Amino acid sequence: MNMRVSSPASGILAESKAARVSIVAAQGRLSLRARGDLAPLNAALGLTLPDRIGARASAGETEAVCLGPDEWTILTPVGEIDRLIAACAGVYAGHPHSLADISGRELTLSIEGPQAAELLTLGCARDIDTIPVGQARRTIFDGVTVVLWRDAPDRFRMDIWNSFAPHLGHLLETGCKELAAETA
Repeated sequence: MNMRVSSPASGILAESKAARVSIVAAQGRLSLRARGDLAPLNAALGLTLPDRIGARASAGETEAVCLGPDEWTILTPVGEIDRLIAACAGVYAGHPHSLADISGRELTLSIEGPQAAELLTLGCARDIDTIPVGQARRTIFDGVTVVLWRDAPDRFRMDIWNSFAPHLGHLLETGCKELAAETA
């Protein structure tokens, strides 16, 4: 595999009967840190921020995951970033917070198929089956910090920093081939 480090194109990286790994099309990403009454930020964002680590919430095409007691990642269409930043800036005086556009820092891999969960065990010591469908976790995958979203029993998304994309992409590609060879 020969993946460019900056701005890799969306599309399939690896595919076998075990799983398919793809780069998801670019999306807007915000990192939010806030404490206290979140009602003003909820109104500005148009969704209720989840209050449990790993819990997710969505409204339309905007989705948030709670990564810590005062930390969220918000995914949204690229065209919505400026509007959300402006809406949150409008409540800053009454509810100080930190909101940063991290869209250029990360990309998302889609991992799906009958052995998707097994493929993830290649680099993740966490018991993948303990992540409920509809939740997400910040975890370590082969020494790299990632956010792992579980969308269905056999479908995941993994947010990774662009600089780690070639390494993790190659590892997942090798794992797809190995799992397919085991069942052949």
